[in-house]
Amino acid sequence: MRFKIYIFLLIFPLGILSQAQEHLEHTQWTNLLKKYVDAKGNVNYKGFKKDEAALDKYLSILSNNHPNSTWSKDDQLAFWINAYNAFTIKLIVKNYPVQSIKELGGGIYKVNTAWDIKFIKIGDETYDLNNIEHGIIRKDFNEPRIHFAVNCASESCPPLRNEAFVGANLEKQLAEQSRNFLKDKSKNIITAEKAQLSKLFTWFKGDFTDRYESINAFINEYSSVKISDNTEISYLDYSWKLNDSK
Repeated sequence: MRFKIYIFLLIFPLGILSQAQEHLEHTQWTNLLKKYVDAKGNVNYKGFKKDEAALDKYLSILSNNHPNSTWSKDDQLAFWINAYNAFTIKLIVKNYPVQSIKELGGGIYKVNTAWDIKFIKIGDETYDLNNIEHGIIRKDFNEPRIHFAVNCASESCPPLRNEAFVGANLEKQLAEQSRNFLKDKSKNIITAEKAQLSKLFTWFKGDFTDRYESINAFINEYSSVKISDNTEISYLDYSWKLNDSK
């Protein structure tokens, strides 16, 4: 009997450690994204709906693992990006089929839109999507590239990455998201003479200029096509149609 207890005490902590490590790496989220998000970032919401129990299991992991000061900054940011994306998927799946995320909630910004629905339970707090994006991610991390990582379930959004963000790879992932977004001609059409940019660059201009000398400087860091002060800048129409692979 003592031998069995000894073996249990040896194994049990390892099991807890393994589970905690899995949570930090967001393994369950990556598995779902690989199954239901294609290379272009289109989302198979019907598939997510059929596999909603697995999605709910991952959301429960998020709910029970609120980031704290012992986490690295990159682990914290990866957590909140994944939470934003996963709970956005949940919101769509719960109401599917819909043509646009803007059909959900009401129409008064910061009052009763889809982004103001308080349905996200993490730790002892209840959040809406605006709380996570604006009150945590933008406020606490000063990282403009998050605008190419968080996904608003719409065609003009940067594509949903089909793997989870993780702290250990976050710099690489955010750089890739930025480069891919800028070279995607459905999001940005860039030449040296004329740049038709996503409206993200005007909506969140301050986020970019807080870290970079100008929008141009940011673009030139991540775009293969360089622009100058003489480049004519305009902004493309933004499509809120659901990013549904159907």
